[in-house]
Amino acid sequence: MFNPVFTLRSRLFVFLLTCFIVAPLWAKDKNTEPTNAAEAAAKKAQQEAEINKKFAAWKATLSPEQQAWETVLEENLGGFYLPIYKKQKVTGRVTAWDYVADDPKLPRVLLIGDSVSRGYTQAARKSLTGKANVHRAPANCGPTATGLKKLDVWLGDGNWDLIHFNFGIHDRKTPVADYEKRLEEIVKRLKKTGAKLVWASSTPIPSDWKEGPQIKTLLEEKNAIAARVMKRNGVEIDDLFTFITPHLAETQNPKDVHFNGKGYDMLGKEVAKQIESSLKQN
Repeated sequence: MFNPVFTLRSRLFVFLLTCFIVAPLWAKDKNTEPTNAAEAAAKKAQQEAEINKKFAAWKATLSPEQQAWETVLEENLGGFYLPIYKKQKVTGRVTAWDYVADDPKLPRVLLIGDSVSRGYTQAARKSLTGKANVHRAPANCGPTATGLKKLDVWLGDGNWDLIHFNFGIHDRKTPVADYEKRLEEIVKRLKKTGAKLVWASSTPIPSDWKEGPQIKTLLEEKNAIAARVMKRNGVEIDDLFTFITPHLAETQNPKDVHFNGKGYDMLGKEVAKQIESSLKQN
């Protein structure tokens, strides 16, 4: 039977619950959540300032050699990757760009490449533990045009035993003649270091990527051009395109050029395998 007293008590309970519990929480959210673009920007700037402060404090605890490396990263990672790197470091994360303290008994290896290369760096480094000092260029290396401008910075002291390098996905729309000419110039510059050179073919672009199926064809065209350049110059090829293609369904992110953890682990181990083999040939 309907009980008006019970109903009244229920409504009173809900009212009190709203006043004493829900309302204060809502007020707290209202005070902390930005209500417009200006507030959102201010909050983001405050968060970045706090991270920068923590990063500077962490950097100050490092050795002079590592501080110098962190400065190089700050000057070269750019507006997209640098904030990500700083946030990772202040939370204790291990990254592809971490300072590498060389074991003088081991050969020095440099990885040059884009975000796919960055993705497999840690797996390659882990696989080569005790076999090589694996460094990474202080940038998301991008296209060949950027490579020609930044190569001296990336090479540092140039004292490398092996350089594993790639330019391709960022060159997908580069005119064929320009790509070939720039790649020749990069190979010529890298040879001057005296290091063993290993070219990594670019990993596949899916046909359903946002830029359309023609981009897949353009990338494969660049891989063919690069193969000709490397053959002319006697540079070994680490054919990552052929290696990973049978595994794309399980390793590549949907409609994306990047890979999941399994994909990067597989690529890193394959890179390490090629590097180890190439070093033994010296």
